[in-house]
Amino acid sequence: MMMLQGKSAFTRKELDSIADNLATDEAGGQSALNPFALVLKPHRNVITGNYDANVLIAALNSRGKEVVWFDRRKGINGLFLEVAGYGGRLLGIIANVPKPWLLGWWQGRHWVAIRKLEGTWYNLDSNKAVPVAFADEEMDLREFFETLLANDSEIMLVLNEVAGAATQGKD
Repeated sequence: MMMLQGKSAFTRKELDSIADNLATDEAGGQSALNPFALVLKPHRNVITGNYDANVLIAALNSRGKEVVWFDRRKGINGLFLEVAGYGGRLLGIIANVPKPWLLGWWQGRHWVAIRKLEGTWYNLDSNKAVPVAFADEEMDLREFFETLLANDSEIMLVLNEVAGAATQGKD
């Protein structure tokens, strides 16, 4: 996941562990023997390497980030209003986009991170050789997200924790 970088970045081993722990938690703490467990993982696809949203949310929460699902029914204007409403708390945006696999015979999904770095918004898609800047920020971002929404992409906003939120309610 390219949302967090440097010391905060996740390794595949960490994400696999989170996915496996989520599956164990759902099974009531039992790790039952399952002959298909090597291939069929409930929170990750061992063929494509794609993790489900539960893994990403748990991973980001472990780094003190809050994840808010965007309701696609609000449309592009609703997205821009929510982004503006979070102001400096917004770390970035993660989108789960449809992606054709096997020459278009199978429709998979792919996570894409969008983040503002040093005043410029970037598409941090791991399928691209380098991060891609949104040159005409508002128009390019609007067009990018309109395309995502039109193609049934899921969008999540990643927020930095509010200062002091981790200690509220604790003595």
